[in-house]
Amino acid sequence: MGFRYNEQTSDTPVLENLNIAPKPDIEIARSVQPQSILLLAQRRFGLPAESLVPFGHYKAKLDMAYVDTSETAPRGKLVLVTAMTPTPAGEGKTTTSVGLNDGLNRLGVSSSVCLREPSLGPCFGMKGGAAGGGRSQVIPMEDINLHFNGDFHAITTAHNLLASLIDNHIHWGNEAGLDPRQVSWRRVVDLTDRSLRNLVCGLGGKAHGVPRETGFDITVSSEIMAILCLAEGRLDLRRRLSNMLVGRRADNTPVTVGDLGMEGALSVLLKDALQPNMVQSLEHNPVFIHGGPFANIAHGCNSVTATRASMALNDITVTEAGFGADLGAEKFIDIKCRHSGLQPDAAVLVCTLRALKLHGGVPRSRISDPDTGALRIGAANLERHIQNLQQFGLNPVVCINRFPGDTWEELELVQALCRDLGVKAVPSEHWATGSDGAIELAQAVLDELDEGKPEIRFLYDDSLPLAEKIETIATRIYHASHVEFTATARQQLREYEALGYGYLPVCIAKTQYSFSVDPSLMGAPSGHTLPVREVRLAAGAGFVVAVCGEIMTMPGLPRRPAALDIGLDENGLVVGLT
Repeated sequence: MGFRYNEQTSDTPVLENLNIAPKPDIEIARSVQPQSILLLAQRRFGLPAESLVPFGHYKAKLDMAYVDTSETAPRGKLVLVTAMTPTPAGEGKTTTSVGLNDGLNRLGVSSSVCLREPSLGPCFGMKGGAAGGGRSQVIPMEDINLHFNGDFHAITTAHNLLASLIDNHIHWGNEAGLDPRQVSWRRVVDLTDRSLRNLVCGLGGKAHGVPRETGFDITVSSEIMAILCLAEGRLDLRRRLSNMLVGRRADNTPVTVGDLGMEGALSVLLKDALQPNMVQSLEHNPVFIHGGPFANIAHGCNSVTATRASMALNDITVTEAGFGADLGAEKFIDIKCRHSGLQPDAAVLVCTLRALKLHGGVPRSRISDPDTGALRIGAANLERHIQNLQQFGLNPVVCINRFPGDTWEELELVQALCRDLGVKAVPSEHWATGSDGAIELAQAVLDELDEGKPEIRFLYDDSLPLAEKIETIATRIYHASHVEFTATARQQLREYEALGYGYLPVCIAKTQYSFSVDPSLMGAPSGHTLPVREVRLAAGAGFVVAVCGEIMTMPGLPRRPAALDIGLDENGLVVGLT
């Protein structure tokens, strides 16, 4: 494959025994001194200092003018990391992506990993941060999880500026004839707050606007977030912003951002956010983190810009798609790849013994206990994801992300089950030992890449009606027996097709915890119903969102939010962030 040799070796200390109680992630992150991001970019990629816009010493934005991403330029291989249906704590997909990338670099391969930016909502809510874990982390960990380089603030501000301009347009005469009852553009905030889901604005009399129903979504569900991650440069960004629908007139004709002349101001606010961010792993390997659409309510992939930049600079790019393969991988291929022309050359499917046991009927309180019987039952979930990826033309390498307490008997059983399915499964200890624990996984990925480029297949054609696209995903990926559309959803689909949007791909918004819409339905259920309660048009992003079951575009906080454990110590250092 002609990989460029990288002489760097890891100087990160490793744990001698997986079962040793580790330090908290934040302490591990602080134990490693980051390298200057300018020097790292120069040493690894030959990029001059002026190609980066530094945010301090260890973070920077990459000026894409210095990276050749043209069709004729050399381009490295793309490896997609996805997962089985996760537990609420997640199965370590980001940790595996970082560990795999470190492992590839340890083998002498020029590789970078492309990740999504963490949202403050999950960070202060249930899931915690999203910079990896253990010895497979991205640093500076606190900066990445808390505000980072301002991209989410730019997206939030642009989104809410548009909301403000819309209400102002209505207040001052409403030249476009917007029906206040049919304004579909809501506001966003990068937090989880169930009290903001449904609101009435404009109260207080004539001076304070026109009363109407509205509400807030979380920033990662914003169409502007999706646009940022799919846009191919500033002109494409402006075009997509202009195409966004904001509401309807009384005669039901659509009104776009372009109709109101508001796309220019939005693009100004997003000018810097469009450039990808570069940081590093604990082992000082380059990491691109850019954009962060949720995978259960959006398309769940980092930006096309960052992916293209990494592929132009490396022989291999590792990237992840959010949540399980039924959501993340399907949207990665059917939306991101369809729009961009990118195609994965290999896939890694992350599983854990605890998730397999959960899907095998073991209560969450006991999923760390050895149970080979439950593993056999729960393997049906893993098998479903393997078969789904094979539908797209990918034969995945299964990574068994090893946790303390996992026995070799259990690991060998999962490997045997995977062999019977025609795929290789590799236990990996990157969480505990960094690249040392990911060598076998990295080699398995290289072996898969040497098998040749896979023939990637989309799940459906552009010409298929929108309802049939939804039904195709429901039956072939979720194994539902049928889709149940509300009258509202069917009417919306008819309207969108009449407006000329029937060619767009569909993005299913549903729970990530089950193939069904019922998060308690474990394993590999079949014959269930996919209820679609409404359909939203994201004309700028370029897809139609089918909102299924009880999924919310503004999540709520759990009974005990992670925020209650986060604070500053006497030295001003962040504590409690995971």
